[in-house]
Amino acid sequence: MPRVLFICSRNRLRSPTAEQVFASWPGVESDSAGLSPDAEQVLSLEQVQWAELIFVMEAVHGRRLKQRFAAALKGKRVICLDIPDNYDFMQLELVRLLEQKVGALLR
Repeated sequence: MPRVLFICSRNRLRSPTAEQVFASWPGVESDSAGLSPDAEQVLSLEQVQWAELIFVMEAVHGRRLKQRFAAALKGKRVICLDIPDNYDFMQLELVRLLEQKVGALLR
């Protein structure tokens, strides 16, 4: 069962949408977090260690992730989805975009 972690800035719109969408997929465990100090769920070392596959919404998130957790990322696959912060929580266009970009990698 793949353990996937979704990361954005504040864990309010994109990453929690992704977590919720893929939580219902059979055989997938999902979690989400944000990199900003004021995120709803601030990314922890334990989350990085738990994840087998990490999706970041923007390239800047990937850079920040590597700066903070370089040692814990050894052997982990980090994928940038290139999804800008232009969507609301569970917005249909965001859900479709996530299913298109992430779904193919989880099948």
